[in-house]
Amino acid sequence: MTTAPVGDPAESDPTEGEPAADPALLRTLTAAGLPARGRFRSQGGWVSRAWVGEDHVVRLSDGRFRDAYPHEAAVVGLLEGTEVPHAPHIAHGDGPDGPWYVSERLPGRTLHAAWPQADPSTRRALIESLGSALRALHSVPAPEDLRPPWLIDALAGEPWPAYHPPMVSAAQEQVEAARRRPGHDARLLADVAAWLEDRVGLFANDPHVLVHGDLHGSNVMVDQGRVTGLIDFAEASAQPADAELDTLLRWCARAEEFPPTPGGRGLEGTTLAEVPRWLHGAYPELFEREHLRDRLNVYDLYMELAIYAHHPEPGPRRTAHTRLTDLLRGHNHLDGLLEQL
Repeated sequence: MTTAPVGDPAESDPTEGEPAADPALLRTLTAAGLPARGRFRSQGGWVSRAWVGEDHVVRLSDGRFRDAYPHEAAVVGLLEGTEVPHAPHIAHGDGPDGPWYVSERLPGRTLHAAWPQADPSTRRALIESLGSALRALHSVPAPEDLRPPWLIDALAGEPWPAYHPPMVSAAQEQVEAARRRPGHDARLLADVAAWLEDRVGLFANDPHVLVHGDLHGSNVMVDQGRVTGLIDFAEASAQPADAELDTLLRWCARAEEFPPTPGGRGLEGTTLAEVPRWLHGAYPELFEREHLRDRLNVYDLYMELAIYAHHPEPGPRRTAHTRLTDLLRGHNHLDGLLEQL
């Protein structure tokens, strides 16, 4: 799966960084109305550059996600005054260097960075704290039509910059998109369409809540055994709450596919084996939806179908084809992951 986190702030201590001298950083600080001084540590990301300061995090996007930062600012605005831990928004805009976003710096490191050194009791405490954060997030009222602008474009036929969150209502459209691709497997897509038709009723009259949409180790900040904030709301949308489990469980099962930066390494998958059980203990309602496994299978199929239909590279499309075939036969990354609950 192709992930696209917008920045991965606070991996290290900015007091060890360099003075704010990068011209793009200086221009962004000025545009945000902040002093163009202080020490910042520069970090790369999947679609952005980031500078982590003592008090602020500055992100500069490559622009492929239309209006991602205004969308994120709007979602963070919904979180004001709630119990959802998050990084308060300072300012955002467009400048000569591209779209930019400035937030307050949260204490600690990403869950991805903290996980390898944490002992089992600390890991459990972190996941239980994450469960509390997610319960609070899913209690925040959100507009029923809340979707990232770039995802609206993609669903309307524009290029796909990312392949999540899954939108079950648009699943059959992804079948048609895959059919327009040269060299597609017509028999597989016919089976996929029939499989979806049999399960679409599972989502009738679903209540929608505010869902992060890209929740994994690099998008959770932690410190002293607790979550200090959820970050990167560029993919947040109004969805059924259990849609949040799609990325989370894929991260647990395929951790190597979630490196924090291009060329980086994902976590050792075996270290995440207890995460679903711990999360279930902290937030059992998230797992209590009737026909949960079937619903999660639909989310998973949507993801692989979108990759099969839209990914520009043949390798990921071949992998998606294999995973779609396996799923139709009753097997995917969820095998064994939910039985422990």
